[in-house]
Amino acid sequence: MVTVEQLYKNFGNLADAKDKAGEHEVDFLSILSAVKGGPGEKRLASQFIARFFKYFPKLSHQAINALFDLCEDEDVNIRKQAIKDLPSLCKINTEHVPKIAEALTQLLQCDDSTELSLVQSSLLQLFTQNAKGAAQGIFSQLLGEDEAIREKALKFLATKLKSVPEDVLNKDTQDLIIAECKKVLQDVTKDEFIAIMNILRILPTMGTVQGRQQMVDVVTEQAELDHPFEASDADCVDRFISCVRHVVSLFSKNVHSKTFVGYMCDHVLPSLHSLVTDEEGTDIQLEVLKLFAEIVEFCGDMENIAERLQNVFNVLLEYMPLPPSEEKQESVENEEPKLCFSYVECLMYGFHQLGRKSPEFLTDENNAERLKDFRIRLQYFARGVQIYIKQLRQDLQGKTGDALKLEENKIKVVALKITSNINSLIKDLFHNPPAYKCVVNLSWKPLQPKSTARQDSKPVGGEKRFTPVTFEANGVSQAKKLNRQDREIYHPPSGKFSEKAGTFQTGGVGRGRGGGGGFNRNRGRGRGSFRGRY
Repeated sequence: MVTVEQLYKNFGNLADAKDKAGEHEVDFLSILSAVKGGPGEKRLASQFIARFFKYFPKLSHQAINALFDLCEDEDVNIRKQAIKDLPSLCKINTEHVPKIAEALTQLLQCDDSTELSLVQSSLLQLFTQNAKGAAQGIFSQLLGEDEAIREKALKFLATKLKSVPEDVLNKDTQDLIIAECKKVLQDVTKDEFIAIMNILRILPTMGTVQGRQQMVDVVTEQAELDHPFEASDADCVDRFISCVRHVVSLFSKNVHSKTFVGYMCDHVLPSLHSLVTDEEGTDIQLEVLKLFAEIVEFCGDMENIAERLQNVFNVLLEYMPLPPSEEKQESVENEEPKLCFSYVECLMYGFHQLGRKSPEFLTDENNAERLKDFRIRLQYFARGVQIYIKQLRQDLQGKTGDALKLEENKIKVVALKITSNINSLIKDLFHNPPAYKCVVNLSWKPLQPKSTARQDSKPVGGEKRFTPVTFEANGVSQAKKLNRQDREIYHPPSGKFSEKAGTFQTGGVGRGRGGGGGFNRNRGRGRGSFRGRY
């Protein structure tokens, strides 16, 4: 058995030989055998193997396996030493990076926080030595059957990859990561899908128009838009909503949303009433409508625009009632109309966006009754909007600071934005002929300064944003002062207005789904043995 004294003697012989250390193979083999010794011998062996590894290429596999043995030692201090020394083996010859990255990925399962930190640090060192090789090693484990390793590897990439310098993640490495992510996406849970999307967003190439389009294509495939929309299938609905949430920020005038918008017009909106509130109390119908409103602006040139516009129009009319008949007028004249403002904001905005692509939809002489009926509904709905605007302004008048932070007042601020948006859209649509010029900021989305907005997401047709007009009961318009106040006091919604204006979430935990592709993994979990030796 090799002793500490013998190890120091071997070390001296190799150090004194300098560049001719490779001629002293016996000394290096003696060091390798020390991995079977005591704690002191093992720690020294790890350091000495890393120090002289480059001089013995013929013994490289044996040396790497010796450090792998130390990575499995019962003594945590010995494991830490070996983990710290592993990247040193690749300083001269980076061909070993994939194998060592594969082994370190398995060690991400460790429970000791300091040991885990060392594993992560060693993996990041491998990226600086051979980024492509490091990615290959990690993804070889991601595509394996061990659930625990897969989960830890995804978490590592999603949280630590952003710390890798941009010049290290060259194009070849990024292309490899994208290709491997696509393989992983063939069979994932929802949480894994979210992690993969976060990994892709980190890559510098994904910040370009081409990169964002590539991400949209990935999510489009995951959303299975070539399949029917099963509104009664909670997993199908959850999958679709999750996919749209992950692409909504990618769309712009150069990256179009028409595939998703078309699918929503053709399949989702006609099934809207079949969607029910989930177990967490989320209004799924409103969630879907908000997503539709967010992506419709960038749909580009749509096919079958007339049919799709008709589908949106049909759903909109369901939430825009006709005035009560004369015999019912007396009984309801003192009542405020019960209107679903949040639903109407989304649908009217979507109709307004698509309507500018087919203005003849409302002006076609063959459908004159459609415009007449719509104007009656618009006029009646406007009355309800103005009643609410007046009431909300009175309730908020004079409230500042802490008073506006109260939940009740925060809801009213959002409600004022909703009704102001609807009022602006009604004014446009009530023109003769209907106009599609106004640009509104959706009530749940905070206004963004021009300096932080995406360069390729300007308003359609170069139109400028203008202040939504609100009305007193007598119809007198308010100046822009109110709108400036709205911007200053805006808080994201966290309650409900008319039981419909809930907080808009952008993520969440989903379910698994059976079938091919998509969120359909339902695998057992457990820790496998340390693998990957030469």
